[in-house]
Amino acid sequence: MGRNTAVLGFSVSPSLAEEYEKLAEREGTTKSELFRRMVESYKAEREEEEFFRLQRKMTKRARTAGVLTEKEIERIVFEGR
Repeated sequence: MGRNTAVLGFSVSPSLAEEYEKLAEREGTTKSELFRRMVESYKAEREEEEFFRLQRKMTKRARTAGVLTEKEIERIVFEGR
């Protein structure tokens, strides 16, 4: 039966490694689980940043098109459905 995980190898400074191990211990979790949570947190942060980037971009477009209210945006989004 095959392995369900992959082993990663990368280098960090000794102080960061020590901090990482202490953090996992303080959180009461394994280093692997802590790493998984860190990656998920990073991905969520990137998605949120992308959402706000798109929101800023589309706000500019909406203002240029004369759309000023949420009601107008809803009408435009749903009128083609």
